[in-house]
Amino acid sequence: MAITIHPTAIVDPRAELADDVEIGPYAIIEGDVVIGQGSHIHHHAFVGNGARMGERCQVHHAAVVSNVPQDLKFNGTEKTYVELGNDCTIREFATIHRGTLHDADTNAGTKDGITRIGQGCLIMAYAHVAHDCYIGEGIILSNTVQLAGHVTIDKWSILGGGSLVHQFCMVGMLSMVGGGAEVRKDVPPFSLVGGGDAKFSGINRIGLQRRGKDSDTIQTIKSVYFTLYNSGKNVSDAVAAIAAGPDASIPEVREILEFIARSKRGIIGPA
Repeated sequence: MAITIHPTAIVDPRAELADDVEIGPYAIIEGDVVIGQGSHIHHHAFVGNGARMGERCQVHHAAVVSNVPQDLKFNGTEKTYVELGNDCTIREFATIHRGTLHDADTNAGTKDGITRIGQGCLIMAYAHVAHDCYIGEGIILSNTVQLAGHVTIDKWSILGGGSLVHQFCMVGMLSMVGGGAEVRKDVPPFSLVGGGDAKFSGINRIGLQRRGKDSDTIQTIKSVYFTLYNSGKNVSDAVAAIAAGPDASIPEVREILEFIARSKRGIIGPA
């Protein structure tokens, strides 16, 4: 199918546009850009150098994809990128910055100059994804979520409106962060997080059910977090008890233990 470019759009002839791409009025597409089949760049959007966009993506009006990072170590000459998976939706005024090329001592985010966003993500209005973030598949960032640099949000997590994530933090898979929460430490998988200073307030039972987890698995996850947060043990002793227990080989329990082992900032505390 034909590419459609509105006559008021500014599209560098070097940009690679696949079939059925639509570029709306007054949009700007720079030269080192790849846009996948069936994607739609709406009016007044900006897609900058280094953007690598999958198929069927939507970039709504005044959104910015692959602008230069807000990092003083970036000198303007590095070849860095934003990778967007298939079927992503970037809503109006959201901003996504490309990566940097410096070695950060962290397990969070990316370290190869690429800001990555997995397939099927929804990034709502006014949200910001900073340089070197890693956003897994199926993530929802609600309105005005702000992610600092080198943040990891693992797959199928949801961040509520206005929540903030400190640089180098990790949010584990299938977590749900409440609106307005300030995430300063790592959020372990399957967590329900609330409060201004983000705290663990339970497990994301509904999210687990939607992903097909049975009641026994959900109860096991709940028991693991009871040991971690309510047994009176410190984190190291609680982790040792969980690892020595009968459920340590269950995939979801391994996910929790491996996440805590990777954490450099430490995990959030209990509510």
